[in-house]
Amino acid sequence: MAAPSSIPLKFTVRRCEPELVAPAKPTPYEQKLLSDIDDQASLQFQVPVINFYQYEPSMEGKDPAEVIREAIAQTLVCYYPFACRLREGATGKLIVDCTGEGVIFIKADADVTLEQFGEPLRPPFPCSDELLYNVPGSEGMLNCPLLLIQVTRLKCGGFIFALRLNHVMSDGIGLAQFLFAIGEKARGVATHSISPVWERHLLDARHPAGITFTHREYDEVEGPVTTPITILSFDNPIQRSFSFGFAEVSILRSLLPPHLRRCTTFELITACLWRCRTLAINLDPDEEVRMICAVNARSKFNPSFPSGYYGNVFVIPAAITTVKSLREKPLGYAVELIKQAKASVTEEYVKSVAALMVAQGKRIHFPNVIGTYIISDLTRVGIEDTDFGWGKAVFGGPMIAVGVISFLMPTKNKKGEVGRVASICLPAPAMERFAKELENMLKQQPSEGK
Repeated sequence: MAAPSSIPLKFTVRRCEPELVAPAKPTPYEQKLLSDIDDQASLQFQVPVINFYQYEPSMEGKDPAEVIREAIAQTLVCYYPFACRLREGATGKLIVDCTGEGVIFIKADADVTLEQFGEPLRPPFPCSDELLYNVPGSEGMLNCPLLLIQVTRLKCGGFIFALRLNHVMSDGIGLAQFLFAIGEKARGVATHSISPVWERHLLDARHPAGITFTHREYDEVEGPVTTPITILSFDNPIQRSFSFGFAEVSILRSLLPPHLRRCTTFELITACLWRCRTLAINLDPDEEVRMICAVNARSKFNPSFPSGYYGNVFVIPAAITTVKSLREKPLGYAVELIKQAKASVTEEYVKSVAALMVAQGKRIHFPNVIGTYIISDLTRVGIEDTDFGWGKAVFGGPMIAVGVISFLMPTKNKKGEVGRVASICLPAPAMERFAKELENMLKQQPSEGK
């Protein structure tokens, strides 16, 4: 459940000057178009990711920062679009201008040990702004580096690998593929085991574009006069994470009727988080709330989607209900809504989303209201599996929740038992209510199938 309170960890990070790391060999000078799924306003933001690595005796004498820096340069030869810059075309469509300028790389040292970060590792992490330094002028969408990477060496011999990704370039699976490739080069592998595939046209809208589904996830939210809509306004938001191990998942599953107990752990935890968050933010009972799930659509295509494609291949179907219904009905009600939303995703659904992006001039957003909640499941993406020669990360995933977006990530406790951790961002009073709602839910009596 919630991370215990403790004295905040403080330490000093000494950084070298940021530098640009370009591909190790000449790469094509060309312009590439993003797909109509990549090129949507909802993905125009930066995602911060962090991996923690333990000391590895067999790597004694090797500098992880130098090893990784060299591996990045080698990997960018094949993944050269990451070394490019975004420009805006005449029609407003984003263009990847392949200039080979490179990605930002920072070497740093911190006077702290991995052990001092606590066990198990989970966000939010202390001094995160120092572990991933925001180089002034680097965070824009256009004419800026698409990746910022910082390697911070720890005094115990371990290190922290942190990066910031422009989301229009890749989803979590695409990023994990790129990191895996860097790991291969760092370990001395001559040829990447997965060849990168650009082919962004595969997710372009058909011509003429046909919107064949109703996409409530992108609805313009305009409430009736009697039901005011709560516009997103997080005053003094705080970050917190909540763990779901075997015990918590078992309790939640026991609250479901028998026919739903075979639902996925993601569906179960997402339903729990949605209900607790909705009750915590004190909305009007008749206000509409929506749970938006990021669904990987790679398996939905026939013929199958090409292995090695590292663009965005996910859509965000919405489960929609009212505050009153979510509050008064059992947990299984939310699970059913989430299952239905996920089941709606097909190849045709993805093409319909692409058509919607074209029809709306690429500027359509998901609703910017506090009643919208988005969860991205990264438990099987494999970011933490990145191995630069020091073994897999002891934690890997986004550094923080991003506004209304929470991330579900894998974690391990001291016994090595695998669980999940959810990052949450809410104003402090709402966060306190959220924790209380979760605590109360985990005390409920099991369902008897009624």
